Amino acid sequence: MPARLAALLCLLCLLCGPAHADATDPALVIDHYIQHFTVETDGSYRLRVEHAKTIAGRSALQAHSQYYIGYNRTLDTLLAVDAYTRKPDGRRVAVTPEHIKDQQEAASSDAPLFQDTRLRVIVFPDVETGDQLVVRYVLHRHTALFPGHFEDLSASQPYANPQFHLIYDMPEGMPLYADAVGFRALAAPAPAGRRRYHWHYQNSGHARLEADAVSFLDDGSRLAVSTFDSYAALARAYAARASASSAATPAIVALSAQITAGLPSARARALALSDWVRRQIRYVAVYVGAGAVVPHTAAAVLANRYGDCKDQAVLLGALLRAAGIDSTALLINNGNSYRLPDVPTLGILNHVITYIPALDLFLDATAQSVAAGFLPASLLDKPAVRIDTAALVRTPAQQHERSRVTVQFRIAPDGAGNFRVSRIIEGALAEAYRQAVRDTAPAERAQLVQQLLSGLGLQGSGRFEPGPLDGQEARYSMRMAGRSPDFAALPGPVGLASSFDFWGGLGETVLALGQEPQRSQDYVCPAIDAEEETRFELPAAARVLALPRAVTLDDAFFRYRARYQLRGKTVVVKRSVRFRHAGMVCRAGEHARMRGTLARMARDLRAQIIIGARPG
Repeated sequence: MPARLAALLCLLCLLCGPAHADATDPALVIDHYIQHFTVETDGSYRLRVEHAKTIAGRSALQAHSQYYIGYNRTLDTLLAVDAYTRKPDGRRVAVTPEHIKDQQEAASSDAPLFQDTRLRVIVFPDVETGDQLVVRYVLHRHTALFPGHFEDLSASQPYANPQFHLIYDMPEGMPLYADAVGFRALAAPAPAGRRRYHWHYQNSGHARLEADAVSFLDDGSRLAVSTFDSYAALARAYAARASASSAATPAIVALSAQITAGLPSARARALALSDWVRRQIRYVAVYVGAGAVVPHTAAAVLANRYGDCKDQAVLLGALLRAAGIDSTALLINNGNSYRLPDVPTLGILNHVITYIPALDLFLDATAQSVAAGFLPASLLDKPAVRIDTAALVRTPAQQHERSRVTVQFRIAPDGAGNFRVSRIIEGALAEAYRQAVRDTAPAERAQLVQQLLSGLGLQGSGRFEPGPLDGQEARYSMRMAGRSPDFAALPGPVGLASSFDFWGGLGETVLALGQEPQRSQDYVCPAIDAEEETRFELPAAARVLALPRAVTLDDAFFRYRARYQLRGKTVVVKRSVRFRHAGMVCRAGEHARMRGTLARMARDLRAQIIIGARPG
């Protein structure tokens, strides 16, 4: 069930605590979890769930004293819900009807097209440490997402879970393909005319998910099951449901002509259309499979000015077709999963984007912080399924991203520092910074410099100059200026930091790659291309007592340079770093080869310039 999986993935992504052999959370024990599907030949099914969990520590009370059942009221019927609290002395406290409520998913609260996505919320009253919370429910999916087909994806949770059983009762002539890691198949007798598949989770502990690690679904315990024998079959089924929605109406044809008027090339027209959808159509975050796989018509999306990913892809496809540009939708993972299970499931393919084969151009019209022509980092180097040909393609592993920062400090005799910062961002990051500034209220922008100084351990204030925010070019510049009254403790001697990260500087980027001292999991490692120049203009009464040594580092991954120069009364620090990898995912073994270089760069970034009073 995609709704359950989305909640599970959010939980797994938060596990970044201290490293140890077993990161099982002792505050909650899942005594048993049984999920039993009975599937019919048309793809409909009846799901029975039994879930009992014990609150073993107070830290679990807030998050686990309620239970959520996601469903679609157009496709599903909740037939029965029973819940109670079992106290340590054996007493049962029933969850009465007033504590079981329906609510809309937050994403669809003001989007009528999506108001069939619901949550049944069970709130357990009077819960204390030591209580066991029990839920049983039956859900009937009477209308399959794909007629005649069924698929499901499950993964382990970071709790002791000794009795985690997944059972699938299938018609005898409806084979179920599986990709099981950490789940053991059990013998399962079935009634005549049926075949039963039964898997039991092997409760072998839970490794801590390291910083920026790939999804637990890539290399952890999981069970993917599907009646589709290939991703091509899934793509064909999706296309059969979605193709009727993409018709270009006269209004769409006229709009496409208006947006692309005067643009000289197919690429320019495609980028203009994608950016129009990105800016004018509000994104409603309802995942593929949580509602349905059939997008709303392009005409309806245009009229309502909102839609989810598949809706926006349909509208963009219709606009492109009206401009004479052939495109196709792609099914892809929008997260930190970089491999597909051996069997196809929408639990991994949770997003839809657009691909133009003739231009080899990938477009995500839902990406507010990335201009057309670029992809969000979460979509780079990903396998994707073409809807038109049912073939697998892979998105680009890298794209142009470049940062150039100039920082100038003018230090007064009393140690106060007046500063100016200029930042130029190119490529995919340009729109990300522009969008972040657009989303910052003017009152908050006024406090931005003060907050950045505070993060650097300095007091002070200043002004932020955002630069043009209404463009969408692949280049953005911004400035800030201000004063820190306690910048340097003159007359000294005093050490001045040689690196200052004003909002995502070179140092932050480098240190992020080395935040884990050791790694046992593959992890996401985006490319880096950054330069910084920092100037310190010293007062007449001060002199430089010591400068750090220059650093030159070159290996299979990094090219790092740091130079320190004294030019009269000005110290100039220049740094540059370039990191390249064949893809977005680095292997754990590669991190071991990088550690030495990362440590040397970190030492250089901590280097200080020693200044003191000039002899009288």
